[in-house]
Amino acid sequence: MKKDVRVVVTGMGIICPLGVGLDWVWNRLISGESGISSLPSIFENFKFPCKAIGQIPAGTGAGLFDIERWCNSKDQRRMDRFISLGIAAALMALDDAGWSPKTPQEKEYTGVSVGAGIGGLPKIEENSVALHNEGFRRVSPFFVPSSLINLAAGHIAIRTGACGPNFGPATACSAGSQGIGQAYETLKSGKANVMIAGGTESTVCPIGIAGFASMQALSNFQGDPTQASRPWDKQRDGFVMAEGAGVLVLETLDHALKRGAKIYAEVCGFGTSCDAYHITTPSGLGAQQSMAASLKDAGLSIADIGYINAHGTSTPLGDTAELKAVEALIEADPSGKARSLKMSSTKSSIGHALGASGAIEAIFSILALVNKRIPPTLNLQDPEETFIDLVPHTAQSVSELQYALSNSFGFGGNNSTLIFGQYKEQ
Repeated sequence: MKKDVRVVVTGMGIICPLGVGLDWVWNRLISGESGISSLPSIFENFKFPCKAIGQIPAGTGAGLFDIERWCNSKDQRRMDRFISLGIAAALMALDDAGWSPKTPQEKEYTGVSVGAGIGGLPKIEENSVALHNEGFRRVSPFFVPSSLINLAAGHIAIRTGACGPNFGPATACSAGSQGIGQAYETLKSGKANVMIAGGTESTVCPIGIAGFASMQALSNFQGDPTQASRPWDKQRDGFVMAEGAGVLVLETLDHALKRGAKIYAEVCGFGTSCDAYHITTPSGLGAQQSMAASLKDAGLSIADIGYINAHGTSTPLGDTAELKAVEALIEADPSGKARSLKMSSTKSSIGHALGASGAIEAIFSILALVNKRIPPTLNLQDPEETFIDLVPHTAQSVSELQYALSNSFGFGGNNSTLIFGQYKEQ
């Protein structure tokens, strides 16, 4: 790793239940709007106990996702939805960054690191049903390549000509964050000048919902679906399944300055760890270690962090473990300044997009830095006891915000933490 190599964010693309596009999504998020809605009627026959879902609004108007704009009908038959979402978000990010590799050298030093937690579950379900009902000849020849997690990164590389390092992290709900962290380390190592990085996921299908429902991981809230995701609220009972994609364009600072790119923020630190404890139940210690590792990498202390975008899924055990981990770091701060930081969970607005969530939340963290606005935690009616400001209900403006930290934790005890900072010339 080359300590003198700085990494910056020059482009971002986002698709989530709040809509499509940075400005559209950010304005809805800061306004306290929710992208969570009722489970569609096509799921009624399965009698799922959960009634809320975070689906991307489709259509051709402002803020709506028109899949035909990014992938024609032929392509859609050959790839799972998570791949098409990843392609769309990547192309948005590249357009935002004003980067398109043209020469052989530009292509060689442009890479992709886009992960997913589960990948092509809808295609797996679809082809499994076809096999059992109609025989193997009804299984699509594109079934395997449409389902593999690394094919999101593969298709993005094919579309863009990015011939450099290519990764498809599959670390469950930390995959998007890991994708960004791996890209950051690749740039620091000198193996690329530009990395297209993030996560994508779309498992809103019967088998996906059934799997998490049988684990009792999903919220069974029966009222207004927009109130089902309630991180840190004492009445929380699980997360809301969602879909989405978030992709960032990361560059070495030298490369960005040389081509006159706009700079949103700097990637200052990355930390990762494993609980080595339980496949689904978090220990909390691993989360604390991941955050501490990111702070060490950035050369910062917890007192320097103004905002934490929490993993905050709305599960009873997970929310408490993360809260206690953050509290422990703050209480260990000798200056006492860390007690003024703010923490919120944007999953209260969009639900949990699994492997895409870390990348989407990285974008929210960067936009918080850019706009000096802290997104709210919705539905926090009866919060757990804590000294941390969880930003309930309403976004908060701040006069100073230098650094933001974003947490992502996944099954298997995988933990990932990113730190973003205001870009400074020196």
